[in-house]
Amino acid sequence: MKDVKILYVEDDEALSFITKDELKQAGYEVKHCEDGEKGIEAFNQDHYDLAILDIMLPKTDGFSIAKAIRMKNEEMPILFLSAKSLEEDRLKGFEIGADDYITKPFSMDELLFKIKVFLKRKRLAHANEKKSYQLSTYRFEPSNLLLTRGEERIELTAKEADLMALLASNLNETLKREDILIKLWGKNDYFLGRSLDVFISRLRKHLSKDQYIAIQTVRGVGFKLNVMQKK
Repeated sequence: MKDVKILYVEDDEALSFITKDELKQAGYEVKHCEDGEKGIEAFNQDHYDLAILDIMLPKTDGFSIAKAIRMKNEEMPILFLSAKSLEEDRLKGFEIGADDYITKPFSMDELLFKIKVFLKRKRLAHANEKKSYQLSTYRFEPSNLLLTRGEERIELTAKEADLMALLASNLNETLKREDILIKLWGKNDYFLGRSLDVFISRLRKHLSKDQYIAIQTVRGVGFKLNVMQKK
């Protein structure tokens, strides 16, 4: 894990000292920044495998850092670590492209577990996923986080690609909501269910230019990716 580099942006001196030490003890290389501007600067100057971002930061907040990251890197996992617990704040994080969210105070074991899960998924995505899916006029390449239609290229976030791959590999079959949540986030709860709805909406928007493909909501059960035959 020594080749895994984490960008950690947190202004709480005591918390960052403990967290940084725990991450290093776990074998990760850590770049810590105490404000948002330094976080963006660090991201632009180096390569990172994962970002852990506080939201309330001096100079530039965590949402702005995540936006800056997503402009250049759609694949790197982003984990928000914040005292903010309002649902709209969490949903805003997912809208921007975050992969998960831990509310302070948090368990260090939980943080380390989530990091391992994200890094494992990233490796497996490149090693095991089908190279591409032809979905009506769209072509989906999971390993490249890419959805194309003719000359149009849509770069997906890692979580969007994970969800799209799950739906595409079960084409025209209903997936239970709780099964999707467990496979993508490792657990099933109300808030993650709302987050899933956000990602479903984003994928529907990406697929909206073809009337023969649609993500159907199966009321009370889950979702289904339908590809219909052209008449």
